[in-house]
Amino acid sequence: MMALILTDPVAWGSILGIGIIIALCCYYAYLFVHNTIENR
Repeated sequence: MMALILTDPVAWGSILGIGIIIALCCYYAYLFVHNTIENR
């Protein structure tokens, strides 16, 4: 199963896309928390 995922470019694209989306969500959450703490 893992060998199939590692050799499949479509799976890599999906994993990369999901990773980018998660990274962006974490980044915006960090910015939001940082700004709300600063404004108090």
